Amino acid sequence: MTNSTVGMGEQDQTEREKFENELQRILIASEENNVTLRVIGSLAFQMHCPKYGYLQAAMGRAYTDIDFAGYRKEAKAVNQMMTALGYKESREVFIMSEGDRSIFHQVNGSLYVDVFYDKLDFSHVISWADRLDVDSPTIPLAELLLEKMQIFEINEKDIIDTIMLLLEHPLGDSDVEVINIERISKQLARDWGLWRTTTMNLDKVKQMAGQYSQLSDEEQSHVVKQVERSLERIEAEPKSRGWKLRARVGDRVKWYKDVDEVS
Repeated sequence: MTNSTVGMGEQDQTEREKFENELQRILIASEENNVTLRVIGSLAFQMHCPKYGYLQAAMGRAYTDIDFAGYRKEAKAVNQMMTALGYKESREVFIMSEGDRSIFHQVNGSLYVDVFYDKLDFSHVISWADRLDVDSPTIPLAELLLEKMQIFEINEKDIIDTIMLLLEHPLGDSDVEVINIERISKQLARDWGLWRTTTMNLDKVKQMAGQYSQLSDEEQSHVVKQVERSLERIEAEPKSRGWKLRARVGDRVKWYKDVDEVS
């Protein structure tokens, strides 16, 4: 785990509400304009964890931006909507990402909004093709977990969000308020690199869970059990031929992409 302090630090309730209120304003506009946007990032975990969402503030996990998943076919509509809401797009980001990403800066404010089209492409690719209608207003829980687990140099903020998710939701084979571990396992069984990073990060979550005084012994134990059950299910899934061939090479060859964060 890296020692990055991005997304960590004290943040008073007024500042947090600024992000939360603006998120709601954008979501309302997206419904009115029939634009498909689903929340990802820290605010998505907050929204999907009504019982344990308080842990973000308690553990010093701060909001830094507002993140969405969207469809590239709606990129023009997203731009028009965000412009009407008082934002200006950084066109160079859209061009450099070949249409995979847009960043919108508030013209009369300090907030910015990140929209990832069709997929998240950092250490590994997490696609949400045909998945954004499965849940609302966030991406499905399986993709929320993979959003964090695909990060090779995972940060404390990502560990905190993952702990919240594992405390709040059971594992299962559906998407309705359940972390679809079956879907995750099948995806990892086809991609050794994503499997390697995900299982590595789940182990880190397991190790870190016992270090937070904000968690009771019972809560720490529950996180550990959730991780262990996840790893057992992932291990049990039959692996593809491509997975097995890549596994023979193992860590001798780099299995993840370096990430140069755009700001």
